[in-house]
Formats: sequence, structure tokens, C-alpha cells
Amino acid sequence: MPTNQMSTIPVFLALGTNLGDRPGNLRAAIAVLPPLVIVHEQSFIYETTPWGITEQPNFLNMVIKGETSQMPQELIKNLKSLETELGRIPSIRYGPRKIDIDILFYGDLILTTPELTLPHPHLHERAFVLVPLADLAPDYIHPIMRKTIRQLLANVDAAGVKRYG
Repeated sequence: MPTNQMSTIPVFLALGTNLGDRPGNLRAAIAVLPPLVIVHEQSFIYETTPWGITEQPNFLNMVIKGETSQMPQELIKNLKSLETELGRIPSIRYGPRKIDIDILFYGDLILTTPELTLPHPHLHERAFVLVPLADLAPDYIHPIMRKTIRQLLANVDAAGVKRYG
């Protein structure tokens, strides 16, 4: 029997914040994700030193595992709208922000467009993403690099990533 239910895709999202009530910003972001993304699991929260532009407050970072029925371009557009609703003000790249939501993985999709690259093109370089991602999916295999998250994490310096709270 046919069903009207749309299929869903597993997604991993990175959340980061370094302005205002940082724990509150993460909670607010998770709260507004449904129905866009149904959240199934959350990593621990980590306090991390800034990446890129280092003269700014420390970040709180985490990763969520969920599912979505949205196409990737639609999902990123809607996530950026949620960031604005949550108080993110456009600023310099890698600068301070109230909230940042990035798509790390959209199933095993490999995609490169002007708006979106999947998997996230820098996740394998960033301990602040790999440490919380390893909380949820240490054995998940990066579809391009063909290495597990645990293997990718072993190749970065995670000294600036400390569990928060």
C-alpha cells in the first residue's frame, strides 16, 4: 500500500556559540530545530578555544544527530534562517556569533554547490567538531575520506577542547 510519508535522511549538525548565554543559545537552537530536524541524540557540550580568529571569547560546541525530510539546499537555507531568528547577526567569517548551525553529514551524500558542500569540508580538521561527533558516532565512516570519526580525531590536536559543565 502506498504511503504519503516522506522518507527521512539521517543528519549530523554542529552547533556553536560564543556570545551571550552560551548554554541557553544551544538549548534554544535545539528547541527550534523540529520539525525541520527531529533530534535523536545530543553530544556533550564542550568549551573550545576559537578557531580561525583567535581574539574572541571561547565557544561552546556540540553535535546533534537527527533526521530530516528536507533536501540539503532547503535544509541549509532554513538552518540559516533559524540562526537569524535566534539572534545571529552577520559578521566576519569565523568571528564571534550567538549561534552557528552547520550540516556535517547528510546521510552519505557527497555534494558540492556554491551554497553547500557535504560532508562539511573542514570537519576532519576541527577538534571542536570531531570530539563531540565522536560522542555520538565514533565508528561513522566519512564518505570521502573513508576513515572513522575516531580515526579522524586521532589526527588532530584536541587539547583546546574541554567538556563543559
